[in-house]
Amino acid sequence: MEMGKQELIKEEIALPQGLSMDEFHEKSHFWGRLTMSMVIILSLLLPLYLSFVSGYHPGWQPIITAFVAYAAMVGYTWVIEPISYYPTLGVSGTYLSFLTGNISTMCLPAAAAAQNVIGAEPGTKKGEITASLAMGAASLVNIFILSIIIAFGSFLISLIPPSFQTSFQFIVPAIFGGVLAQFAFHKPINGIVALAVGIIINILPIVSFAKGIICIVITVVICIYLEKLKIQKEKF
Repeated sequence: MEMGKQELIKEEIALPQGLSMDEFHEKSHFWGRLTMSMVIILSLLLPLYLSFVSGYHPGWQPIITAFVAYAAMVGYTWVIEPISYYPTLGVSGTYLSFLTGNISTMCLPAAAAAQNVIGAEPGTKKGEITASLAMGAASLVNIFILSIIIAFGSFLISLIPPSFQTSFQFIVPAIFGGVLAQFAFHKPINGIVALAVGIIINILPIVSFAKGIICIVITVVICIYLEKLKIQKEKF
């Protein structure tokens, strides 16, 4: 007898027989650290070759100056992003997303959409497995599309009217808006708080690199406070 849609949604995603979630996490840590280390080494090979073999080293002063300037702008994301994305992505999903990149524009939306479709809660075993599978599929599709864009990108863009090309700047905000709406659908108050805090922080005269972390901290604190108030009201 064919299972109904509701039964499929409620069905738990089973790990291979004999493999516990702890063992799955151990394997995720092993392969995640190995692949991340390999990517770091491969990423450094070209600049090291150009600097010390081909003789194109620019000197340490411009390198350090550029690094400090870059770190001052986005350095906070090196700590905030792994912490803020982890509840949705889990152990395996975190390794996979930071390896493939495009976390906010591809991995996180794909994971959130897949979890929403099958009714998996973020932070659960089912949610983590779902996020990993969704990001794996999204990465394969991304590689396929990138291959086409790299080969024929200039030609394809030339076919798009200039008036339409100006809309490309709204793609990332649209993705974030969709993700916000998806999560806010389950907890509307949290969505309203996040939206209000984001608007207020962007209006205030605050340095650009600090706006992101301030928005996250204030939103989290307010939402936790509201959840505590809700629990207290339910008790009484």
